[in-house]
Amino acid sequence: MNKPLAAVALALLLTGAAAAPAMASTSASDTAAGTPTAAAPAVAVTYAGTVALSNCSGSVVRTPNSQPGDPALVLSNGHCLETGFPAAGQVLVNRASSRTFSLLNAAGSKVATLRANKIAYGTMTDTDVSLYQLTTTYAQIQSQYGIAALTLNDARPAQGSSIKVVSGYWKRTYSCNVDGFAYRLKEGAWTWKDSVRYTSSCNTIGGTSGSPVIDTTTGKVVAVNNTGNEDGQRCTDNNPCEVDANGNVTVRRGINYAQQTYTLVPCIGPGSQIDLSRPGCTVPKP
Repeated sequence: MNKPLAAVALALLLTGAAAAPAMASTSASDTAAGTPTAAAPAVAVTYAGTVALSNCSGSVVRTPNSQPGDPALVLSNGHCLETGFPAAGQVLVNRASSRTFSLLNAAGSKVATLRANKIAYGTMTDTDVSLYQLTTTYAQIQSQYGIAALTLNDARPAQGSSIKVVSGYWKRTYSCNVDGFAYRLKEGAWTWKDSVRYTSSCNTIGGTSGSPVIDTTTGKVVAVNNTGNEDGQRCTDNNPCEVDANGNVTVRRGINYAQQTYTLVPCIGPGSQIDLSRPGCTVPKP
């Protein structure tokens, strides 16, 4: 996991080195049948709409059906929650929160402080995700700061697609491709399903946890950055392993991963309300 950054940030500042994270970490090295050739980006991917948390990255997101007057949502990782890492099997829904987020413009400059009124959804079971509901609407953010929310894609990303991982915490962007998918990704007490595996150039570090993974063709968010194997260990904290459908384990040292986000879209109803009973909503429930 890219470790939430307290000591990591200090170490990076003092040494200039890329310290390894606890849940969104190191570098992705590639594999499969050759590296896909990326097409020229069809959209410009900037920092606009990304946010910096106290220890992680995130982004202001909307669904394809969100309305301007709906309360805005911020996407990050479950392991970035201020309440600490959720236990395996634990799901948080509609928990009060007053957490703040630094909203960035296209150049990566802070333009506002946004505030949550609740953790709308958070878990580290099957996926590693958090959604905060803000006290401001999409329309207010657009009119006051000229920044539109990023849209969550409602379809699964394709292998080989060109992506960018945009970190609001570090104001740094990583460019690579979707190398493939891990049937199960196991790290310590947690197991995630159908995780995105990056090609090697997305060598993310601590603090990039929660960064939106943006498809460069559509400009939509297809995943949320969350972990990487730092030391080549097998299925331990900070060293996730891949487990296939037959139980075979593969360790890819230096490879980084993200959790798909299209599964969140059916669970977000009118007014940005999380409704886990909505048709098509398959994310873990309390």
